[in-house]
Amino acid sequence: MRGRDRLLAATLCVIALPVFAELSRSPIPVLRPEGDIGREIPQPPEADWVPSTPPVTQSPLPKKRPKGLAEKAQAATVARKVSYGKKGSVCGVAGIRGQAASAIPARVKGCGLDAPVRVTEVAGLRLTTPATIDCTTAKALHSWVEKGAKPAIGRMGGGASGLYVMASYACRTRNNQPGAKVSEHGRGRAVDIGGVLLKNGDRVSVLNDWGKGQKGKALTKMHKAACGPFGTVLGPNANRFHRDHFHFDTARYRSGSYCR
Repeated sequence: MRGRDRLLAATLCVIALPVFAELSRSPIPVLRPEGDIGREIPQPPEADWVPSTPPVTQSPLPKKRPKGLAEKAQAATVARKVSYGKKGSVCGVAGIRGQAASAIPARVKGCGLDAPVRVTEVAGLRLTTPATIDCTTAKALHSWVEKGAKPAIGRMGGGASGLYVMASYACRTRNNQPGAKVSEHGRGRAVDIGGVLLKNGDRVSVLNDWGKGQKGKALTKMHKAACGPFGTVLGPNANRFHRDHFHFDTARYRSGSYCR
């Protein structure tokens, strides 16, 4: 064999070696029995055959969430009670912050307050002006904030941060009218709320927002929620004297709460 032929043969061997090595690793097919050639391999009956993963004919649709679920969750979040230590609280309720005050003597018949408290914060909402009231009224206000004001505001403006207090104890007649009976304000049993302050600096105002949009709906809910904790609840629909605030007092009547 000439030199050129030997070189060509050696080159072919080098090229063919990886192929032969790969073939040597390939599995050798198992021979079928001699009698099976040309005969179909039997399959299990169709009824007994179940695919390991059933074919998806239609994408499953998620079930609709029940109505009101988001609102209930939101209300539960914002109505969560604020935790306080006892120090700085009054009326035996940790969430009513303030201090006891001296008795207020009566200037006229029907006025005066034996055991007033000066409330500065209720259930985490600060009061724009400290409210001088009795403990019964303070507890009613606390109940209304937790169950009425906070859930009604929800997450609007980041949530409620304070109460705009327009009046509390004042020795005067009802609606400041001459000759009228002494107001519950003169007994320390009343507080006037002009609106709710929000965490973003905004305000829900009885004067400006009553009956208007989302804020108006929140005010309606707050007004309704006050009827129960308080004996008298008056708002813009009551008369011209209450167009800019809610009047809450703890006077009790035989026929139940009076709410307008």
